[in-house]
Amino acid sequence: MKKSEFYFDLPESLIAQTPIKERTQSRLMVMDRNSGNIKHDGFEQVVEYLNSGDCLVLNNTKVIPARLFSTLSNDVVIEFLLLKQLDRYRWEVLVKPGKKAKVGMSFEFGDGELKCVIESDNVDGIRVVRFFYEGIFEAIIDQLGTVPLPPYIKTPLEDISRYNTVYAKHDGSIAAPTAGLHFTKELLQKARDKGVHIAYLTLHVDIGTFRPVKVEDILEHKMHAEFYMLDSENAEIINISKNKGGRVIAVGTTSVRTLECVADERGEIKAQNGWTDIFIYPGYDFKIVDGIITNFHLPESTLIMLVSAFSNTESVLSAYRTAVEEEYRFFSFGDAMLII
Repeated sequence: MKKSEFYFDLPESLIAQTPIKERTQSRLMVMDRNSGNIKHDGFEQVVEYLNSGDCLVLNNTKVIPARLFSTLSNDVVIEFLLLKQLDRYRWEVLVKPGKKAKVGMSFEFGDGELKCVIESDNVDGIRVVRFFYEGIFEAIIDQLGTVPLPPYIKTPLEDISRYNTVYAKHDGSIAAPTAGLHFTKELLQKARDKGVHIAYLTLHVDIGTFRPVKVEDILEHKMHAEFYMLDSENAEIINISKNKGGRVIAVGTTSVRTLECVADERGEIKAQNGWTDIFIYPGYDFKIVDGIITNFHLPESTLIMLVSAFSNTESVLSAYRTAVEEEYRFFSFGDAMLII
């Protein structure tokens, strides 16, 4: 299966640079999973497409200020992006420019409240660093770090809370589960009032979700593992909904990947924590997910491959071409798509 099969032309002008004024004011494209038929609506109407007994599953991870900067004596600025915590002091990080950060080198952040030494690197450009500090690490990065907006967003974000969902709870992501950005507490309550069940899981979004596919044969692409958590209370909510005939609607591709990782062949899930590098592409047999709420994704990305697997590549690319023609807003702060 070739990466080029998932290409579509996307004008740069359609890449949303800022969030829409109100979260629920985004547009919503509704696509029939089987026929590929689409209709256009507003996201505030999304509950109208849900039935009593359905279960919305949301990723309650929270974006942390994971981008740190260190200035060398020659005024060269080095960027460190926290990816994965290995133990209390050691992290996997992405460093730019990588050539300026060799094994054994030391770096300082702020006025020296935080220091690190590079212990090792690998072929993917990811380093393992050991941090040195006094106090609480989370409090230090809250002070010294910045939220890592995606590189395609060039406009500074005035209200950084708009890059987290209203239900964000567990610190750990370097990027938001953006399909959830459209929801407000009021809209979720409207869903509950209709009889829709709400369940939460956690998948800490890191470079694995967004790493570009660099090989033409997508089967050669390797996903970076991401940490997930699902507790017994929320597993029970999902299982009961499914067993009573309700649809499981995953909010975002991160929720899809977590659900499909924890589900057994019967579509049952149980509470568990762990790491997943699941890569979903056309031909995948979904075990539990019956519907997806998602944003519009990059051409040739693992995300559009996942969406294509849930429907079919031809229908998804046709819908994307329509989205371009109708000037939908794309990516993190863009419009939404419901596939059922």
